Amino acid sequence: MIQNIEEKEMRFILENNYVGQLGYVYQNRPFVVPITYYFDKERNAVICYSGDGHKMKAMRKNKDVCLQISDINTVNDWKSVLVHGKFEQQFGSNAKACLHQFSLGVKDLIMEKEKAVLDFIHEFSSKVSDEGHAVVFLIEIEEMTGKKRNT
Repeated sequence: MIQNIEEKEMRFILENNYVGQLGYVYQNRPFVVPITYYFDKERNAVICYSGDGHKMKAMRKNKDVCLQISDINTVNDWKSVLVHGKFEQQFGSNAKACLHQFSLGVKDLIMEKEKAVLDFIHEFSSKVSDEGHAVVFLIEIEEMTGKKRNT
């Protein structure tokens, strides 16, 4: 049976994952791409970063975005959360602080879930100053919905 997920469980799923599917619109066409994210509970926002390309151009034009996160064990045992929100690009010291929080949070999640020790994740913070190649942005959460199936 498919059921709605309550907010507490949706937030748990969002907090305990770091890969989702980012949805945005460009030239009146929908796009969905995988992205690494970190959920900032205090801000009630999702922190992401990306190269300055197609999706950044699209989100600057149309700030309405969504992020879908799934926990799938089997065809009959899954949970899915859909976050709707607004794109908000970060700049300067704000961007560096967000990227630092992102890198520490994702590193902790990967260590906890996958028991992997990462050396490279600390390099995320340096990418902001490398000729502006990394763009840091938030998804300011407006609404979340979720479904699950357990049989």
